[in-house]
Amino acid sequence: MIAALVSLHAAQDRDRPVLLVDLCGDLPAVFGAAETSSGLGEWLRSDLAPCSLERVLEELTPNLSLLPRGRGPLSARRADELVEWLGSGAVVVVDAGVLRTQGEGSDCGPDDELRWRLAAEADRSVLVTRACYLALRRTVSLSVRPSGVVLVAEAGRALTRSDCERAIGAPVLATVAVDPEIARAVDAGMLRTRVPRGAIKALGRLSEEL
Repeated sequence: MIAALVSLHAAQDRDRPVLLVDLCGDLPAVFGAAETSSGLGEWLRSDLAPCSLERVLEELTPNLSLLPRGRGPLSARRADELVEWLGSGAVVVVDAGVLRTQGEGSDCGPDDELRWRLAAEADRSVLVTRACYLALRRTVSLSVRPSGVVLVAEAGRALTRSDCERAIGAPVLATVAVDPEIARAVDAGMLRTRVPRGAIKALGRLSEEL
C-alpha cells in the first residue's frame, strides 16, 4: 500500500513518468486493475529484449504505469539488464515485499535474490514497518541498511519513533496511521480516484524526494 500511495502522489506532482514495479503480485488488486497473464516473471525467464517490457506495462493514471509481476518464479538471471532498463528515465518505485534472509525458516529462493539485488542497487531504499519489537528485531539481520523508514502507527504500541530510528539505524521519513479509508478505497477498487488524503499528506515528503 505504501508503494502504491507514494507512486500515486509522485505521478501527480512530477513531469517525469512514474513506473511502479510489482515484485509481489498484489498491486493489480490494490488498484482494482485486471490481472495479467504475463509480466516481469515471464520476461526474466525469456531471451526477449528489455524494450519488450514496455508491452506489458499497464497504465494506471496518465503519468503512472505498473510493471506487473506475472506468474512463476522471479529469476535473478537477468538482473543486470533489468537494473539498466529501470534506470532509463522514469521515476521508479519498486514494491519488493518482505525481504527474507537465510535462516528464516527456509533458504532464500530466486524471488528473494532479485528483491535483494534491486534493494542494493536502488538510489534509496525504504523499510515499511510497525513499531513492533519483533519486527524491529528482524532488521538487525538485514544485509542492506534502508535509507529511511515509513512507520505504520498503531494505537497502544509502547515503542516510539525514536526507538525505531535507533534500532534500525535510519530516520523515520513518514508516519502513516492505520486508516479504514485506505481499506475502503482498495475494497471498492477505487484507489486511483479515491486517494486517501491523510496517507498522501503523511507521505508527501517521501514522494517529493524521489
